[in-house]
Amino acid sequence: MDADAAAVQAAEVEQEALISGSEAVAVATKLVDVDVLTAYPIRPYDTLMQYVAKQIADGEQDAEYIVAESEHSQFEIAKHASAVGARALCGSSGVGWCYAFEAIAVTPALRLPLVAMVGNRALDDPGAFGTEHNDALAARDLGWLHVWVDTAQEALDTTLLAYRVAEDRRVYLPVAISTDGAFLTHSQSLVRVPPRAWVDRFLPPYDRGKLVLHPDNPITIAPQVNEDWLMEIRRQTDEAMRQAPGVIEEAWRDFRAIFGRGDGSPFFEEYYTDDAEIVLVGMGTLSMPVRVVVRKLRAEGQKVGFVRVRWFRPFDYEGLGALLSRFAAIGVVDRDFSMGSPFHSGVLANEIRATLYAQDRRPPVASFISGLGGREVTIPNVREMFELTRRAAESGAAPRDTLWIGVRS
Repeated sequence: MDADAAAVQAAEVEQEALISGSEAVAVATKLVDVDVLTAYPIRPYDTLMQYVAKQIADGEQDAEYIVAESEHSQFEIAKHASAVGARALCGSSGVGWCYAFEAIAVTPALRLPLVAMVGNRALDDPGAFGTEHNDALAARDLGWLHVWVDTAQEALDTTLLAYRVAEDRRVYLPVAISTDGAFLTHSQSLVRVPPRAWVDRFLPPYDRGKLVLHPDNPITIAPQVNEDWLMEIRRQTDEAMRQAPGVIEEAWRDFRAIFGRGDGSPFFEEYYTDDAEIVLVGMGTLSMPVRVVVRKLRAEGQKVGFVRVRWFRPFDYEGLGALLSRFAAIGVVDRDFSMGSPFHSGVLANEIRATLYAQDRRPPVASFISGLGGREVTIPNVREMFELTRRAAESGAAPRDTLWIGVRS
């Protein structure tokens, strides 16, 4: 083997890096060769922009790095960069995400495949830097694809998947990658970083073709249409979202073939569900304490399991419905709130109830709210939720009201 061939072979081996969830997304931006990154400091997302700045300063990454004067400008810059054919990334947290809402709201209808990292954080006031999911969920009905990750490895892998899905012509919608503040954004773990050659095989170049905004291609983006064409535009965005599940499945199959990791469904993860009688359902880093309790209860002879929702939009109501209808009872744990909603539940619980409505078998759904503002969801908290879900299975009925777990009276 000559020296050049040996170098190629050596480059085709994954390397390990001790990095946080935010840093994993930053490494992914280097792997996919992002053209434009915009930044505005707000915790806990800001660790992403800091790590990208370091990569650029060290000569590891070549990209336009633009520090904006606000989150609104940050998203506007990234949005317009995407329109002219640049692969772009931005992000924010909490009220910063809300401050950019004008740009966030219009991006899907403009069919711009922008990728954004959301460092999930409680919305002020009162001020808190800890995890809540209401920031990202505020945009759940606008045409953004939403995905929650629970490890730094999944943060890196999902960033690669996000660009593959968003930039597919059948989709052309933005993706929000939610990473729980502090629990994931700042916590380091060993991550397998794939070689650039693997990523190039997985992700084709971003090419807008005839849709690129350029003086030599006189097209209109964001026209004022009012009632004349607005419904048609909304329907086109809806059609793109309907196309997204199939594109996600295709990308997932290719990802597993090239990178050699990933379980059966891209939309949700199952943990000890094969023979489970009751399960908890949640998103993000809630998985860490829940998995510990599942193993403890299994050792005690209890048939319990956990289902972690990855993609919240598009929501895999068919796959999740078929899975969840098997169990005797379900407990849904929300790290968010939807005040005044049916059963005073969090957002995920009511999505699960709607999902089960079309099933012939509809087990009782106990809904819980826990871990707001970054409060720990402890092992006793999880045991309590499993016990309440078990009682719902035994009685055949869940409590009508949502239960707040771990809150002082």
